Amino acid sequence: MKQINLQNLQDKLRKKFLKQGVKMVGSDTVYFSRDTKIGKNVIIEPYVVFGSKVKIGNNVTIKSFSHLENCKIENKVEIGPYARIRPGAILKEGSKVGNFVEIKKSIIGKKSKVSHLTYIGDSDIGKSVNVGAGTITCNYDGVKKNKTKIKDNVFIGSNTSLVAPLTIGEGSLIGAGSVITKNVKKKSLALTRSLQTEIKNYKRK
Repeated sequence: MKQINLQNLQDKLRKKFLKQGVKMVGSDTVYFSRDTKIGKNVIIEPYVVFGSKVKIGNNVTIKSFSHLENCKIENKVEIGPYARIRPGAILKEGSKVGNFVEIKKSIIGKKSKVSHLTYIGDSDIGKSVNVGAGTITCNYDGVKKNKTKIKDNVFIGSNTSLVAPLTIGEGSLIGAGSVITKNVKKKSLALTRSLQTEIKNYKRK
């Protein structure tokens, strides 16, 4: 009986949003909460789940297999596929969160991009920031959560670890594969590199 009631609720919510003009391909695979709020010209692809306290702005696209809960999505944002937007996340206008990206208790600034394979937690990211693939914010030291601040127009190279607490200054560039543990001043290049070793004419034993 409870299962039937839940199914009826989902059917009502889907019909409500379709009537409001939300575009859904495969609406029967999309799951809403009672308090989900969605703006105008929103596209939702199949297999998207909305937990409680989700607010979606206008002209937003949410791609397949994404999960959102207790977050705010502003206008002209693109999410997914396979994105997880966790509690406390705010995605500002024109930002993009791509595939296999997890955002938790963080602000993604206007026109900033976190496109793939990335974890952003307890962070404040400014405008027009590009976060490369494989980047993670190391926000937990085993005792407490620490904050990462990335100012406007920063470029984070792929496979970077940002060890919080940390501030990356405006207009800076972080080299790919770096582990950044100290604050970076604005308009700077920061990188960490270990020496590459090459043994010529090597033969396996």
